[in-house]
Amino acid sequence: MDNKQNDSRWIRCPICDNKTRTKVYADTVMFNFPLYCQKCKKETKIDVLQLKMATSK
Repeated sequence: MDNKQNDSRWIRCPICDNKTRTKVYADTVMFNFPLYCQKCKKETKIDVLQLKMATSK
């Protein structure tokens, strides 16, 4: 479990770069995930694969 805690990141909003409430690990895979930002009140669809985030098209 210690390795998983070290290989984790908080997802940041692609619009305002604020830290969101969503945390991902090295083995997390998400496609078309609706990420909501509490600060800017916007929702963005994102893809996450091996701790790398990109906005969905």
